[in-house]
Amino acid sequence: MGKTRLEAFSDGVIAIIITIMVLELRAPHEASLDALRPLWGAFASYVLSFVYLGIYWNNHHHMLHTVRQVSGGILWANLHLLFWLSLVPFVTAWMGENHFAPVATAIYGSVMLLAAIAYVILQQTIIAFQGSESTLRRAVGGDWKGKVSPALYVAGIVAALFMPIVGAGFYAAVAIIWLVPDRRIERVLTSEE
Repeated sequence: MGKTRLEAFSDGVIAIIITIMVLELRAPHEASLDALRPLWGAFASYVLSFVYLGIYWNNHHHMLHTVRQVSGGILWANLHLLFWLSLVPFVTAWMGENHFAPVATAIYGSVMLLAAIAYVILQQTIIAFQGSESTLRRAVGGDWKGKVSPALYVAGIVAALFMPIVGAGFYAAVAIIWLVPDRRIERVLTSEE
C-alpha cells in the first residue's frame, strides 16, 4: 500500500488537534493587561503543547520520507500515536486551567510519555517492515534522543507531583531536544540521492 493516505490522514488529525487546542483559549471579558494575568497557565501550556505537536508533525513528516510502502501494522502503529496525540488538548487545558497543579501536570507528562512510546513503536514497525538495511534504520542509528526522552518524561512526572513547575521544566527540556528536525534522516536521504 502507498503512504499517501497515511500522510494525509495524520496531517489532518494533527491540524484538528491544534485547532481544538486554540479554541480552548478563552479571551478575557475585560480589555486590560490585568485581565490576562489569570490566563498565564492556559497560555503557557498551550505554547508547550503547540511546540510538541509541531515537533511530532515535523519528525513524522521526516520519518515518512523514508517510507515507500506501508503495511497494516504501520497503519495501526500510526493510529496508536495519533490516539495519544489526540489527548493533548484535554491534558493541555486541564494543566493550564489549573495553573500546573501537581496531578494535572503529572498526567500531562504521562500522555507525552505514552505518545513518545507510540512514536518509537511506529518507528520500529516501519523498520521491521522495511528490513534491517532500511533507510530509516540507518538514519536512526543509536537514537540518543529516543533513549533520553523517556527518562526525562519519567523524571518530570515524578517531579510534577511535588514541584509541578520543575516537572514542566523537564517536559520543556524534551521539547528543546527535539525542536530541531531530525537531521539524521535528512543526511541519509541526501546521501542516497
